[in-house]
Parts: sequence; structure tokens; C-alpha cells
Amino acid sequence: MEAKFRPGKLQIALAFLSIYIIWGSTYLAIRFAIDTIPPLVMAGARFLLAGLPLYLVLRLMGTERPSLAEWRTSCVLGVLLLSVGTGGVVLSEKSVPSGLVSLLVAMVPVYVAILEWMVGGFKKVSYLSGLGLLVSTFGIFILVSPSLLGGVGKVDAMGILLVMFSSFSWALGTVISRKLTMPRSAMLGTAMQMIAGGAFLLVAAFIFGEHRDFEPARISLSSLAAFGYLTLFGSIAAFSAYTWLLKHLSPERVSTYAYVNPVVAVLLGWVILGEPVGPTTVVAAFTILSGVGILSLSSAPPLRPAYRRDSQNRAVSQVEVAAK
Repeated sequence: MEAKFRPGKLQIALAFLSIYIIWGSTYLAIRFAIDTIPPLVMAGARFLLAGLPLYLVLRLMGTERPSLAEWRTSCVLGVLLLSVGTGGVVLSEKSVPSGLVSLLVAMVPVYVAILEWMVGGFKKVSYLSGLGLLVSTFGIFILVSPSLLGGVGKVDAMGILLVMFSSFSWALGTVISRKLTMPRSAMLGTAMQMIAGGAFLLVAAFIFGEHRDFEPARISLSSLAAFGYLTLFGSIAAFSAYTWLLKHLSPERVSTYAYVNPVVAVLLGWVILGEPVGPTTVVAAFTILSGVGILSLSSAPPLRPAYRRDSQNRAVSQVEVAAK
């Protein structure tokens, strides 16, 4: 009998370090990328350049050809998760500090729990679920309330609303994905969503006229480097490490990235961009992440692997990765 492969501690540590640091730093990289590249153009090109090669490689390796129904699913999820979800986050970073954006995105599991509660017929929630929702919501209030923004300075209200709407779109895509037909290969499904989401973002960029003022010759070296980092590391390398970890460790251990990423993002924004981090930001961050942590301990399922198998053996998309 062939011995089961057991990864070493160093391999596991490096994989965790990848998703902690890379996904935590994507918010900072987005800020640099959109300095000289239009936001929607940047996001759309990033996902197309990551999704197309990944799709071709998987197909050449013999991955099953996706059906028309699976492509329709990818279009729906690509729009909700990437076009609206990530696209909105990218747009918001024009006016909202990257660290603050990461904390608002950390609320995605809370929105997932609320939507699942609504879809489930408003059944009675557990004490831990209710407590987690209340604590995390209070953290958001601390963070964005005009009277309590002393720790983060003046923040564009429309930008904050855009981040919250984008996060809600991520949550909605996560919930409805469980009813949709997905490819058996989680990686193929991700590639298809990147292709669909990237294409819709580029169409949106054209509709909103981003191409009119876009001059590739004026792209700065820092924006180009950030774009490459987001494409190669944020969209491919970190996700590969994530799926590898899910094969060898429990979802609960892997999902700890949800608590670490905002901390990394806030620290990088403070150190590199000089984004203010006052007492209010620290208290709000602790409150939000505590609420999400409490919620993950309850019966609500906000923090699970990016894909699981249902009773029909379909790969079902979960919250997570995508917003990265």
C-alpha cells in the first residue's frame, strides 16, 4: 500500500506564511497598482492574465472540459465575487485607506451568516452566532461612525459604502454558489471565475470611460510591479498554497488567514503608506476580528474551505479567497 504523504512542519509554515503575508499585502499592492493604472482596467487585466493561463494549463493536464451550465455559474460568480466584490474594493482604495478597507472586508463572514439565516427561514440563531454578529457590527460602528473617526482621520463615506456593498456581494456569491453547478476541479472553477470576472471588469472599464485617459506609456514602475505581484502572487501563488493546505489540514486551521490578513494590511499601510493608526482603529480592529472569531466558533458556517463537495459531488464555492 502506498504511504500517505505527510507534509513537514517547514512546508506547512511556509504555506501559511504565503497566505498570511501575500493576501494581507494585496490591499497595499492595489493602492500602488491603481496609482497610474485605472482601477477597473487593472482589476480586469489582473484576473484575465491569471485565469487564462491557469485554465489552459489545467485543460492541457487533462482536467474535464466544463459544461455550458458550469460556464453560466462561473459568469454569475465571477460578477458577484470578482467584478463587484474585488472591483468595488479596488475602486474604494482611491479614497479609503488600505488598512481600513481590509477591516471592512473582514466582515464578509458576518454577511454570509446573515444571508444564510435569511435563506434558512429566519430560524433561531445560537447564542454564539448572535453574540458574534453584535460584536462585529459594533466594531464596524466604531470604525465608520463620524463621531468616532479620530483614529483614522477623515474617510470618504461613499468609499466606505462601496467597500461594504462589495463585501456583501462576496457574501451573496458565496451563499448562492451552493445551489449552482460547479466544476469538479476547484482550481478550474477558480480559473473560469477569473476569466468571467476579468472580462466583465474590462467591459465596465470601457463603459465608464477609463480607457479614454489611460496611457500605458505613463504606467509607473511601482504600479507595474504591484500589478505583477497581484497577478502572480495574489491570484496564483497564494491560492495554490491555500488549496494545498486544505488538502492536508482542517478548514478551521486554514481559515485563520481571515484574522491575520487585516492585521498585516493595517500594519503595512501604516509603515509604508503612513496611513494613520490611532486608538480607535486598534479598538475597532480588535472588536471586528473578535466578532468574526466568535461567529466562526458557532454553528454558522462562514469560515470553510474555498470549495467543498455536496451530496451530488459538486465542488461548491465558499467565501474567501476571492476577494484577495
